[in-house]
Amino acid sequence: MKAKLRVFPPEKLLEYREEHSRPILDAFSSWLKSESTKVLPKGKLGQAITYTQNQWTKLESYLLDGRLEIDNNRAERSIKPFVLGRKAWLFSNTSKGAKSSAIIYSIIETAKENKVKPFNYLTHLFDQLPNINIDNKEELDNLLPWSQELPESCTLNK
Repeated sequence: MKAKLRVFPPEKLLEYREEHSRPILDAFSSWLKSESTKVLPKGKLGQAITYTQNQWTKLESYLLDGRLEIDNNRAERSIKPFVLGRKAWLFSNTSKGAKSSAIIYSIIETAKENKVKPFNYLTHLFDQLPNINIDNKEELDNLLPWSQELPESCTLNK
């Protein structure tokens, strides 16, 4: 169901969440309040209830902004390549090498999130960056992965 909802604009998601998610969260909040008086605060369940209540405003923000997701699965998937590559980083014997690796990974993952082909995008960057004035914000903006100025060869079918 979540995949089907992803195609909706944020305003429609808010309507859907108001109708379907709010009643569930309201019921959960009521349960937390009633159970918090029945369990030991230092016990595992008591700690879990206290934590959830302390984080409640953050959870509710999901109902206030249709751009937010209820979980961080997308972010987790984005950092998976870093986790898998961490043994290779042991061979970054300088802080500059490690910093360079982090920059490249960041560029690649940002490209993927913006439906840009990483290899084609990097090729485009390596071709264009030496020929622009890097102090010119507009020229740099045209190279960002969400720029409408990127060549068609860089973008996936949207």
